[in-house]
Amino acid sequence: MKIKLILACLFGTLVSMQAQTSVKTSLLENPGSISGKVIDKNSNETLPYVNIIVKEGDKFITGGITSDKGIFYIKNLDLKNYTVEIQFMGYKTISTAVTLSTDKKNADLGTFALKEDAIELKGVDIVSEKSTIEQKIDRKIINVGKDLISVGATAAEIMNNIPSVSVDPQTNAISLRGNSNVRVLIDGKPSNIDASQLLQQIPSASIKQIELITNPSAKYNPEGMSGIINIVLNKNSKIGLNGSINNGVTFGKTPKVNSAFDLNYRNGKFNFYGNYGLNHGKNNNHGIIKSEEKNKENTQLFQFNNLTTSHLAKVGLDYYINDNNTVSFYTNQIFYKAKGYGGNDVDYTSNSTTIDLLQPYENKQDNQGQTYNFDYKIKFKKEGHNLELEANYGEDDSRENAIYTNLNRDNNTVINSFTNDVRVLSKSTIINLDYVNPLTETIKLELGLELRNETTDNNLFRDNAYSSNFTYDRNIYSGYATLGKQWKKWSFQAGARLEKYNVEAIFKQVTLADGQFKDDILSIYPSTFLSYNPSDNNSFNLSFSRRVDRPSIDQVNPIREWSTATIDSEGNPNLIPQFTNSYELNYTRKTKIGSITSGIFYRKIEDEITRVLFTNLVNPNKQVLSYANFDNNNAYGLEVSGNLDFKKWWSANISLDAYQKKIKGTIETTPGNYEFEEINATTFNARINNTFKATKDLRIQLFAMYKGRDRSLQFDVANMWKMDVGTSYNILKGNGTISARLSDIFNTMRFAFDNDRPYKSKGQFNWESQTVYLGFNYRFGSGKNKAAERKQRDKNESQGGGLL
Repeated sequence: MKIKLILACLFGTLVSMQAQTSVKTSLLENPGSISGKVIDKNSNETLPYVNIIVKEGDKFITGGITSDKGIFYIKNLDLKNYTVEIQFMGYKTISTAVTLSTDKKNADLGTFALKEDAIELKGVDIVSEKSTIEQKIDRKIINVGKDLISVGATAAEIMNNIPSVSVDPQTNAISLRGNSNVRVLIDGKPSNIDASQLLQQIPSASIKQIELITNPSAKYNPEGMSGIINIVLNKNSKIGLNGSINNGVTFGKTPKVNSAFDLNYRNGKFNFYGNYGLNHGKNNNHGIIKSEEKNKENTQLFQFNNLTTSHLAKVGLDYYINDNNTVSFYTNQIFYKAKGYGGNDVDYTSNSTTIDLLQPYENKQDNQGQTYNFDYKIKFKKEGHNLELEANYGEDDSRENAIYTNLNRDNNTVINSFTNDVRVLSKSTIINLDYVNPLTETIKLELGLELRNETTDNNLFRDNAYSSNFTYDRNIYSGYATLGKQWKKWSFQAGARLEKYNVEAIFKQVTLADGQFKDDILSIYPSTFLSYNPSDNNSFNLSFSRRVDRPSIDQVNPIREWSTATIDSEGNPNLIPQFTNSYELNYTRKTKIGSITSGIFYRKIEDEITRVLFTNLVNPNKQVLSYANFDNNNAYGLEVSGNLDFKKWWSANISLDAYQKKIKGTIETTPGNYEFEEINATTFNARINNTFKATKDLRIQLFAMYKGRDRSLQFDVANMWKMDVGTSYNILKGNGTISARLSDIFNTMRFAFDNDRPYKSKGQFNWESQTVYLGFNYRFGSGKNKAAERKQRDKNESQGGGLL
């Protein structure tokens, strides 16, 4: 309690400093003060952290909060007439007039007995036991509940439980509707950090909701063929001090710790918020690949052991200048360290003349990412009429040091060894200007401008000597306009985004001539949306948009990303953008037990960017895993999802999806030979997340998922499935929750593949999929009151704290 009081007093001091009437000399000579006490009218218990607002007319002067004993004392007041407001979440506000004069400088207002306000309770933020799914006109929103938070420590671990989303357990590459060309945003903003790394660094407890925007409007940047995944971090602006603490331990082969602390304080014109998350632990993966290349048949064993520590912090401030003007600022800071070791054991089973290899390695990574965001919003007199200016700067500094040693597997003698030191420095600046004007009650106009500048500098040092450098600079200038119209049961929106895209890249390598790449493209990206609501329980949505996937720095970077004894992974600087025309139709039906959404989509893809495997021209004993542009392809699919309450004690989120795609392109069919190939591939996925309410405070979750077999021109990936079971129990009058979860009960999850081009091979990789998670969450804040606790217990929900 003392800690909370110290924090509250600190914030109260900051708030009092912004009083619009400064302390004058005369005031110091004759200071006035106001004091009093606040209690609950029904229980007569004192109420801590109640907001005390002092006004002169309609003008805010200063404020404070009550102590642990419900007492407030506000000093350094001029001798004038004031209005004092007593505000507390869940209670009716009390106002009283106070006059300070030379005869009465110190006003003791006595005791205020606050009465609970049932209407105000509707504004209390909560963290639901189970996650819910909402279908909007342009997106699907998953509100993250405790069932998803307890799935794992990071965002990557809960993504596989989200409809239409998959995360590769080996590379952490994320895909939407079976396609990895998806744009990942954090709070609506891009990050310089690669999505596969970013998902590992975001604590699951810091996520409020996940938005799947499969067909974005012209207002959004058109990157990402399959759409946008927006991860919304928790933020709150409730009056007073609010917060939560989350701690969890995941037990696999080794324990892994995750913690998150969230704090929010709002008083008067200021809203302060902060979040800190920590993930720490070891990860052990292993795998095997059997190759049947003629005269080079071999068996490869892989072992990966990594110790990672990541810190994610977010601090922000909202300043409400007045009812029409708001200034906001926040910063995200990410610190990530990893060190690992492992090895690649290569046994050439059919060739006695080829030396069997053993390649142990050690590596260290050190990443630092930072984002700074400024936002100024003006609200005009007309409802919904506003202008918003936003500036966002991000920087990511990534360093990796790796030591590789090649040994003769038979006698353990050293063949050679080398070190790789890689530094990647990325910077981005984004400036947005957005304007919204409801021209009439049924017509809305949106306009916007955007400037984006992104630079990346990648350096490789081999054995401490300079080896190569790759710089990649791109500028994007864009403007958009959308016009929406509503009439009766119909609504329509059409818009377009005009973009000028300029990129320049230079690859410098010792002893070789510089390689240069330039591109300058002017494109227009239209979008249309049509919605029909014949009744409150039925809605249809039809949409179209044109999208683009510009090659990322990882896809074009020719500097080797990673290496084993038999394969190198590197980018292709000759990639060109791929364009997609995307069509989508959704139908949502509300029933007595919940809502069901079904949809179909079709995508026509131009110059599709795809992973390819081919023989290394410099070293025929090795292969290169890279990227290439394939021919024009197409894909279509069907999705069904439901958020259903079968019984009072049983609810479930269910999703099914099936995709078919035609893939065409030129690949290496046999070593040294390239041919044009074409295939049709179909995959099926299903998920169900059940919540059973055993008692008012005890919940049990049962989750199952199935990911069907997938195909590409060179690889076939086997199906996967698993089952999880979890439970949560509310304690401390609903303010605390204990959670437990057993993931992959039958230990069935693994990544298995086979391919026959350019030669036959098959493999399997395993990770720590079977784990036990134990977690504890505690919520505190001035929004707490008896009526709210009773209401939430009756709904079998528990109150959430002030999060980011």
